[in-house]
Amino acid sequence: MEIVIFSPKVGKVRAILEGEKAPRTVSAIQKALPIRSEANRWGKEVYFSTPVVVELEKGAEVVEKGDIGYWPPGRALCIFFGPTPSSRHPQEIRPASPVTVVGRVLEDPEIFDRVQDGDPIEILPA
Repeated sequence: MEIVIFSPKVGKVRAILEGEKAPRTVSAIQKALPIRSEANRWGKEVYFSTPVVVELEKGAEVVEKGDIGYWPPGRALCIFFGPTPSSRHPQEIRPASPVTVVGRVLEDPEIFDRVQDGDPIEILPA
C-alpha cells in the first residue's frame, strides 16, 4: 500500500507499507490511518508515536537506509536514513531495540534530516 509521509520541512514523501513483511503490524497501521503526531530525532532516525499497539513481528536489529519500522516499546513508527547512536560502525543503521520493518521510503530518505524534534508529521493514504 502506498502512503504519503508529510511534514512541513520535507513536504510530501512517497513511501510504501509492505504487508508481506509483517502482515499483523501493517494491517494495524493501515487501520489507524491517518496518523498525526510530533517528530522526534535520534541520530539519523525520525520517530513518532502512533495509536498502534502490536507486538514485535519478525524483529530486525539492523535495518537499511529508507526502511520504515514499528518500534513496539514506544508504539512508534521510525524512518531510518543513517546511523543512530546505537550503530556500531558508520555504515550500520541500528534501532534502539528491534523493530518490525513495515515498509520503505520511495524517495531519497535523507530529506528527513530536515525534520527536528517537535515538528508535525503525518502518515496518510496515497
